[in-house]
Amino acid sequence: MQPARTAPHRLVQLEHAYSLFVPGDATAPRVCRDFVRAVLFTHGRETLVMPAALCTSELVTNVHLHTKGAAILRVRLNSTRLHVSVFDESPDPPVVARPAAGAVACWGRGLALVEEVADRWGVADARTGRYAKGVWFELRPTV
Repeated sequence: MQPARTAPHRLVQLEHAYSLFVPGDATAPRVCRDFVRAVLFTHGRETLVMPAALCTSELVTNVHLHTKGAAILRVRLNSTRLHVSVFDESPDPPVVARPAAGAVACWGRGLALVEEVADRWGVADARTGRYAKGVWFELRPTV
């Protein structure tokens, strides 16, 4: 009698999901940036650390500057992408500033940076509890 054949094992890549509730204060961008870095280093995704830290910092800084409340940071990571969302209490949509060429400004370029660095970005369609909107970005690992 021959042993039964088994199907070859497939590598199952799970999605890792993390959430962080962030108070509405000036420490929020750094805390969120460090949180995303820790997730990426833990999962061996070092190539995504710098662009993810920049984009996270910009989205959370916008919450701190333009809203008066707390935020939720959500991080989802799988084999093909990193998806980071920042939910806040303001229903106002984000605005991508387009300063004139050569203009000097201290702020107003955050979403333009996210647009340039991220593979995709946008605004979530659905509400999350008391949080009125979520702005997100995605990065895909380079091969």
